[in-house]
Amino acid sequence: MQRMARRITGCFVAGALALSPLGMAQTATTLPAGASTVAVATPAPVLGDIPFASPHAAAVRVPSAANAWGGPRTGQEATLSDRVVSYRIQAKLDPDKHAVDGQQQLTWRNRSDRPVSTVYLHLYLNAFESEGSTFFTERRTLAAHGGGRGLAEVKKGEWGYIDLGKVEQDGAALKWSFVHPDGGPTTDRTVVRVELAAPVPAGGSVTLDMAFHSQLPRVIERTGYFGKFNLVAQWFPKIGVLELPGERGATAPRWNVHEFHFLSEFFADFGEYDVHITAPKDYVVGAVGEQQGEPVADGNNLVWHFTQGDVHDFAWVAAQGYKTMDTTWQGPGSPEVKVRVIYPAEYTSNAKPVMKASTDSLTYFSQTLGPYPYKTVTAVIPPLNASEAGGMEYPTFFTADSYDSVKPGTLNEYMLDFVTIHEFGHGYFYGLLATNEFEEPMLDEGLNEYWDERMLRERGQKVWLTTPFYRWFGVEAPMSVFALERLTATLTRPADPLGQNSWDRLSTSAYGTVYSRTATAMHDLEERLGKDVTERAFKQYYATWHFRHPSAADLQATLIEVSGNRRAVDQIFDQYVYGTDTVDNEIKELVSEEVLPLPGTSTVNGKRTEISSEDNDKRIDEKREAWKKAHPDAKEDTGPFPYRTTVTVWRNGAQVPETVRVTFADGSVENLTWDDDRRWARFEFVKPAKAVSAELDPDRKIYLDANKLNDTRTVKSNHNASRRWASDIAALLQGFYALLGTL
Repeated sequence: MQRMARRITGCFVAGALALSPLGMAQTATTLPAGASTVAVATPAPVLGDIPFASPHAAAVRVPSAANAWGGPRTGQEATLSDRVVSYRIQAKLDPDKHAVDGQQQLTWRNRSDRPVSTVYLHLYLNAFESEGSTFFTERRTLAAHGGGRGLAEVKKGEWGYIDLGKVEQDGAALKWSFVHPDGGPTTDRTVVRVELAAPVPAGGSVTLDMAFHSQLPRVIERTGYFGKFNLVAQWFPKIGVLELPGERGATAPRWNVHEFHFLSEFFADFGEYDVHITAPKDYVVGAVGEQQGEPVADGNNLVWHFTQGDVHDFAWVAAQGYKTMDTTWQGPGSPEVKVRVIYPAEYTSNAKPVMKASTDSLTYFSQTLGPYPYKTVTAVIPPLNASEAGGMEYPTFFTADSYDSVKPGTLNEYMLDFVTIHEFGHGYFYGLLATNEFEEPMLDEGLNEYWDERMLRERGQKVWLTTPFYRWFGVEAPMSVFALERLTATLTRPADPLGQNSWDRLSTSAYGTVYSRTATAMHDLEERLGKDVTERAFKQYYATWHFRHPSAADLQATLIEVSGNRRAVDQIFDQYVYGTDTVDNEIKELVSEEVLPLPGTSTVNGKRTEISSEDNDKRIDEKREAWKKAHPDAKEDTGPFPYRTTVTVWRNGAQVPETVRVTFADGSVENLTWDDDRRWARFEFVKPAKAVSAELDPDRKIYLDANKLNDTRTVKSNHNASRRWASDIAALLQGFYALLGTL
């Protein structure tokens, strides 16, 4: 999900701890480095039960087993994914109450080697039922330290919830209870434990029939209604993931079924969905997957039928008076794709740009990662006053952004393109690779941000942070997309490792750097590995792990395997994914002086002679005069005597290979590599000309360097660098204030 405010403003293996979903004890829990210590309810162990994943599980360090999640998909299997679950849902929208009544048949397969007598369901919509939920509890703490989205006040009648009715197994009513896998408040009701009437044998399946009632909230975040617009997401009971040994660091079977946290998103098994949606006749309906024929009349309603296999979620939109725009796309290895944009009349100008960005994304992601395997893409433009419904992703279905005006060369044009590409890109990183957004958000949000920026870079797209008014006066500050990421990445004092989970974070602002700091780190890794090598590595990552839920360690192993450069990959992961290092190298000193003859005595051919200071100065002057006559066009700071130049460099943070470039008065250049772990180093040159400047990272490859102002020194005063970066910051602020004016 794209957090708009963040765009401008700014580790542990999940062990097989025997944590019970029952019996809560109030204790002090030690959080990962960089997080606060707070009183939370910690599940107590119960022997013989399949445990939960750790409440503080984060970036995995151990690569998954070769056969994890059924092994790599070759394309020869009967289905694209190893389908674990299927949902058959009948849903009816009440347009006045913004509520959905549903009947659901859920079939789940037990992949483990043991019988399972208890399963767990997510009731995500209960995050919005009261301020006692984990979502709102964390919102009060984290938003106080960094703002963010999803902060709207909930007024009377605007809460959302999901009421679970009957749950049956072969006609037998089942008992269920609310549990707290992450030790959240007892008032949180986003996870349910269901006691089965009969265990599911190893390799066997169970079918559960259930009824539910979902009340949509006034749009708070990710889901909800505004007026006649209904974004129906996280709306049905959804089974958790039973992970097996060798999958994402697990050493024994465990239930990965986290509560709905304020900053987290989702994780689920692949499966198939067969959904019938009843909505008023004058409503436009769009959803995940393929529409099956024309909708069927049912009184004043229409019944829409959508199906989709090999996805792990289902969301839909129903809106009165909306319009649609359609086209088709096809690329090598992909089926013909129907692309639809659903939009309100007030944002008609947004429809064509969203369509173009969507089809361009299909081309780019298919070429650089792998063919798009589905037959549909649906993009929804939310209405005015429902911006929190924008910038959200589901398989084959996403919501974009919306702007009153989308003129070429404006910040609005860039932002609409960026958000559309970003949300489509989730279809690969969140959708097809299906990483765990609870525990490893950088694998989705961060890597997707990086790949989106690569696409924008290939398009030659710049970020125009100045307004037309400023450009009329000649003030133009187009910024590269990665330069913008760098400026918003909080490189000086990162609070949390990139690989940290979603909720053990200092603040919403600190979480926001998952996007920008990951993109910046991957940019720098690409500079070290090479663009082509990096692209081959990500193609291999996708080919090996799509439909299989990879971990950070799996990404790291693939990058090493393809590039052969373990040192560069491990360095980025150790410093940034698993750590909170900073890079700040500087030119500490630059001295360049003539090497002149010296007065005193010397012995030549056995005879000692003496040169006085006066005679020595005279000879120096004579030699200089003669040289000037012989070289009338010589450049300043060149002459008959050589110059000794010393450059002192200093590390204020983590080690990273740096190029040092020294430029001399005669136009010559010396390049050297500083690639060791010394805190400081001194380099000396004896050249026929005086040094003009010394510069670190002259080709601007290291965006992780927190302070670029100290990368350059000149022998003579030169304020170009400070003026350059000051203008970038000023342009950033101008863009921020311009954005505020549109909110």
